[in-house]
Amino acid sequence: MNLLADRVQALQERIRQACETHGREVRSVELLPVSKRQPSSLIRSAAELGFRTFGENYVQEGSTKAQELPDLRFVLIGPLQRNKAKPALEHFQEIMTLDRPELAARLAHLAEELNLERHVWLQVDLWGEETKMGGCSASGIEAIVQALAGTPRLTLAGFMAIPPPGDAAAFGNLSRLREEWQQRLGMALRLSMGMSDDLEEAIAAGSDQVRIGTAFFGSRY
Repeated sequence: MNLLADRVQALQERIRQACETHGREVRSVELLPVSKRQPSSLIRSAAELGFRTFGENYVQEGSTKAQELPDLRFVLIGPLQRNKAKPALEHFQEIMTLDRPELAARLAHLAEELNLERHVWLQVDLWGEETKMGGCSASGIEAIVQALAGTPRLTLAGFMAIPPPGDAAAFGNLSRLREEWQQRLGMALRLSMGMSDDLEEAIAAGSDQVRIGTAFFGSRY
Protein backbone atom coordinates (compact mmCIF):
# COMPACT_ATOMS: atom_id res chain seq x y z
CA MET A 1 0.00 0.00 0.00
CA ASN A 2 2.84 2.41 0.82
CA LEU A 3 4.51 1.82 -2.54
CA LEU A 4 1.21 2.36 -4.33
CA ALA A 5 0.55 5.55 -2.36
CA ASP A 6 4.05 6.81 -3.15
CA ARG A 7 3.60 6.22 -6.89
CA VAL A 8 0.21 7.90 -6.87
CA GLN A 9 1.59 10.89 -4.98
CA ALA A 10 4.43 11.24 -7.49
CA LEU A 11 1.98 11.16 -10.40
CA GLN A 12 -0.33 13.67 -8.77
CA GLU A 13 2.62 15.98 -8.20
CA ARG A 14 3.58 15.76 -11.88
CA ILE A 15 0.02 16.61 -12.85
CA ARG A 16 -0.08 19.48 -10.36
CA GLN A 17 3.16 20.96 -11.68
CA ALA A 18 2.07 20.62 -15.31
CA CYS A 19 -1.25 22.31 -14.54
CA GLU A 20 0.49 25.12 -12.66
CA THR A 21 2.94 25.66 -15.51
CA HIS A 22 0.18 25.93 -18.09
CA GLY A 23 -2.37 27.85 -16.05
CA ARG A 24 -4.84 25.03 -15.54
CA GLU A 25 -6.82 23.92 -12.49
CA VAL A 26 -5.54 20.61 -11.12
CA ARG A 27 -9.09 19.29 -10.86
CA SER A 28 -9.50 19.79 -14.62
CA VAL A 29 -7.25 16.77 -15.30
CA GLU A 30 -8.45 13.27 -14.39
CA LEU A 31 -5.92 10.58 -13.54
CA LEU A 32 -7.32 7.30 -14.89
CA PRO A 33 -5.54 4.22 -13.46
CA VAL A 34 -5.11 1.47 -16.06
CA SER A 35 -5.59 -1.81 -14.21
CA LYS A 36 -4.85 -4.24 -17.05
CA ARG A 37 -3.32 -7.47 -15.66
CA GLN A 38 -3.43 -6.11 -12.11
CA PRO A 39 -5.07 -8.13 -9.30
CA SER A 40 -8.35 -7.08 -7.75
CA SER A 41 -6.60 -6.71 -4.40
CA LEU A 42 -4.42 -3.92 -5.80
CA ILE A 43 -7.41 -2.23 -7.39
CA ARG A 44 -9.11 -2.28 -3.97
CA SER A 45 -6.01 -0.62 -2.52
CA ALA A 46 -6.27 2.11 -5.16
CA ALA A 47 -9.93 2.53 -4.27
CA GLU A 48 -8.90 3.13 -0.66
CA LEU A 49 -6.83 6.04 -1.98
CA GLY A 50 -9.95 7.55 -3.50
CA PHE A 51 -10.00 6.18 -7.06
CA ARG A 52 -13.36 4.87 -8.28
CA THR A 53 -12.83 4.45 -12.04
CA PHE A 54 -10.34 2.13 -13.73
CA GLY A 55 -9.37 1.50 -17.34
CA GLU A 56 -9.23 -2.04 -18.72
CA ASN A 57 -7.93 -3.21 -22.09
CA TYR A 58 -9.65 -6.58 -22.43
CA VAL A 59 -13.38 -7.23 -22.28
CA GLN A 60 -13.19 -10.61 -20.52
CA GLU A 61 -10.69 -9.50 -17.88
CA GLY A 62 -12.46 -6.23 -17.23
CA SER A 63 -15.88 -7.88 -17.06
CA THR A 64 -14.61 -10.29 -14.42
CA LYS A 65 -13.22 -7.45 -12.33
CA ALA A 66 -16.40 -5.42 -12.71
CA GLN A 67 -18.38 -8.34 -11.27
CA GLU A 68 -15.88 -8.83 -8.43
CA LEU A 69 -15.85 -5.11 -7.59
CA PRO A 70 -19.40 -3.87 -8.24
CA ASP A 71 -18.90 -0.67 -6.24
CA LEU A 72 -16.24 0.54 -8.71
CA ARG A 73 -16.49 1.79 -12.30
CA PHE A 74 -14.62 0.22 -15.21
CA VAL A 75 -14.14 1.75 -18.65
CA LEU A 76 -12.91 -0.04 -21.76
CA ILE A 77 -9.76 1.48 -23.27
CA GLY A 78 -8.80 -1.48 -25.48
CA PRO A 79 -10.07 -2.49 -28.94
CA LEU A 80 -13.64 -3.77 -29.10
CA GLN A 81 -14.83 -6.46 -31.51
CA ARG A 82 -18.50 -6.59 -32.47
CA ASN A 83 -18.94 -10.07 -30.96
CA LYS A 84 -17.90 -8.72 -27.55
CA ALA A 85 -20.07 -5.62 -27.66
CA LYS A 86 -22.77 -7.08 -25.40
CA PRO A 87 -20.56 -7.94 -22.40
CA ALA A 88 -18.71 -4.67 -22.90
CA LEU A 89 -21.94 -2.71 -22.54
CA GLU A 90 -23.05 -4.80 -19.58
CA HIS A 91 -19.88 -4.44 -17.53
CA PHE A 92 -18.17 -1.21 -18.61
CA GLN A 93 -19.62 2.18 -17.76
CA GLU A 94 -17.89 3.80 -20.73
CA ILE A 95 -16.57 2.51 -24.06
CA MET A 96 -13.56 4.62 -25.02
CA THR A 97 -12.53 2.87 -28.24
CA LEU A 98 -15.44 3.37 -30.64
CA ASP A 99 -13.74 3.63 -34.03
CA ARG A 100 -16.20 2.65 -36.79
CA PRO A 101 -19.85 3.29 -37.65
CA GLU A 102 -20.84 -0.37 -37.77
CA LEU A 103 -19.66 -0.80 -34.19
CA ALA A 104 -21.64 2.30 -33.20
CA ALA A 105 -24.74 0.77 -34.78
CA ARG A 106 -24.16 -2.51 -32.96
CA LEU A 107 -23.72 -0.78 -29.62
CA ALA A 108 -26.82 1.35 -30.20
CA HIS A 109 -28.93 -1.73 -30.97
CA LEU A 110 -27.65 -3.59 -27.91
CA ALA A 111 -28.04 -0.61 -25.59
CA GLU A 112 -31.71 -0.44 -26.57
CA GLU A 113 -32.12 -4.19 -26.15
CA LEU A 114 -30.42 -4.18 -22.72
CA ASN A 115 -32.11 -0.95 -21.61
CA LEU A 116 -28.73 0.63 -20.81
CA GLU A 117 -27.28 4.10 -21.18
CA ARG A 118 -23.55 4.52 -21.70
CA HIS A 119 -20.98 7.17 -22.53
CA VAL A 120 -18.82 6.43 -25.56
CA TRP A 121 -15.60 8.02 -26.76
CA LEU A 122 -14.28 8.06 -30.31
CA GLN A 123 -10.81 6.67 -30.62
CA VAL A 124 -9.06 8.71 -33.29
CA ASP A 125 -5.88 8.07 -35.21
CA LEU A 126 -4.40 10.99 -37.14
CA TRP A 127 -1.14 9.23 -37.98
CA GLY A 128 -2.08 6.17 -40.07
CA GLU A 129 -1.48 3.73 -37.22
CA GLU A 130 -4.87 1.99 -37.48
CA THR A 131 -3.49 -1.52 -37.75
CA LYS A 132 -1.40 -1.07 -34.61
CA MET A 133 -3.48 0.87 -32.12
CA GLY A 134 -6.95 1.16 -33.59
CA GLY A 135 -8.79 4.39 -34.18
CA CYS A 136 -10.60 6.17 -36.98
CA SER A 137 -9.15 8.83 -39.20
CA ALA A 138 -10.28 12.45 -38.98
CA SER A 139 -12.37 11.93 -42.10
CA GLY A 140 -14.10 8.91 -40.52
CA ILE A 141 -15.45 10.78 -37.50
CA GLU A 142 -18.55 12.14 -39.20
CA ALA A 143 -19.93 8.71 -40.11
CA ILE A 144 -19.63 7.55 -36.50
CA VAL A 145 -21.22 10.73 -35.15
CA GLN A 146 -24.12 10.21 -37.56
CA ALA A 147 -24.48 6.60 -36.43
CA LEU A 148 -24.76 7.81 -32.83
CA ALA A 149 -27.23 10.58 -33.62
CA GLY A 150 -30.22 8.25 -33.69
CA THR A 151 -29.81 6.78 -30.23
CA PRO A 152 -30.35 8.59 -26.93
CA ARG A 153 -28.78 5.71 -25.05
CA LEU A 154 -25.22 6.39 -26.19
CA THR A 155 -23.76 9.78 -25.33
CA LEU A 156 -20.61 11.02 -27.04
CA ALA A 157 -18.18 12.02 -24.28
CA GLY A 158 -15.15 12.98 -26.34
CA PHE A 159 -12.05 11.75 -28.14
CA MET A 160 -9.42 9.26 -27.00
CA ALA A 161 -6.07 8.81 -28.75
CA ILE A 162 -2.69 7.09 -28.47
CA PRO A 163 -0.29 9.37 -30.37
CA PRO A 164 2.95 7.85 -31.66
CA PRO A 165 5.89 8.42 -29.30
CA GLY A 166 8.00 11.47 -30.05
CA ASP A 167 5.49 13.24 -32.28
CA ALA A 168 5.74 16.78 -30.94
CA ALA A 169 2.74 18.04 -32.91
CA ALA A 170 0.40 15.18 -32.03
CA PHE A 171 -1.24 16.64 -28.93
CA GLY A 172 -1.82 20.01 -30.55
CA ASN A 173 -3.44 18.34 -33.56
CA LEU A 174 -5.79 16.42 -31.27
CA SER A 175 -6.68 19.55 -29.36
CA ARG A 176 -7.60 21.36 -32.57
CA LEU A 177 -9.67 18.36 -33.68
CA ARG A 178 -11.60 18.50 -30.43
CA GLU A 179 -12.22 22.24 -30.85
CA GLU A 180 -13.47 21.74 -34.40
CA TRP A 181 -15.99 19.12 -33.35
CA GLN A 182 -17.13 21.05 -30.30
CA GLN A 183 -18.06 23.88 -32.63
CA ARG A 184 -19.73 21.58 -35.13
CA LEU A 185 -21.80 19.76 -32.51
CA GLY A 186 -22.36 22.68 -30.17
CA MET A 187 -21.38 20.65 -27.12
CA ALA A 188 -18.40 20.13 -24.85
CA LEU A 189 -16.17 17.15 -25.60
CA ARG A 190 -13.50 15.72 -23.35
CA LEU A 191 -10.04 14.71 -24.54
CA SER A 192 -8.23 11.64 -23.21
CA MET A 193 -4.56 11.61 -24.23
CA GLY A 194 -1.26 11.29 -22.46
CA MET A 195 0.36 8.44 -20.56
CA SER A 196 3.29 8.00 -18.20
CA ASP A 197 6.01 9.35 -20.51
CA ASP A 198 4.17 12.31 -21.98
CA LEU A 199 1.46 13.42 -19.57
CA GLU A 200 3.00 16.89 -19.25
CA GLU A 201 2.81 17.50 -23.01
CA ALA A 202 -0.77 16.22 -23.07
CA ILE A 203 -1.84 18.50 -20.21
CA ALA A 204 -0.15 21.47 -21.92
CA ALA A 205 -2.29 20.80 -25.00
CA GLY A 206 -5.52 20.58 -23.01
CA SER A 207 -6.02 16.90 -22.18
CA ASP A 208 -8.81 16.29 -19.67
CA GLN A 209 -7.66 12.79 -18.79
CA VAL A 210 -4.33 10.97 -18.64
CA ARG A 211 -4.26 7.17 -18.62
CA ILE A 212 -1.54 5.66 -16.42
CA GLY A 213 -0.73 1.98 -15.97
CA THR A 214 2.63 0.75 -14.72
CA ALA A 215 3.67 4.11 -13.24
CA PHE A 216 0.51 3.92 -11.12
CA PHE A 217 0.27 0.24 -10.14
CA GLY A 218 3.81 -1.00 -10.69
CA SER A 219 4.80 -4.04 -12.76
CA ARG A 220 1.98 -6.11 -14.25
CA TYR A 221 1.38 -9.67 -13.15
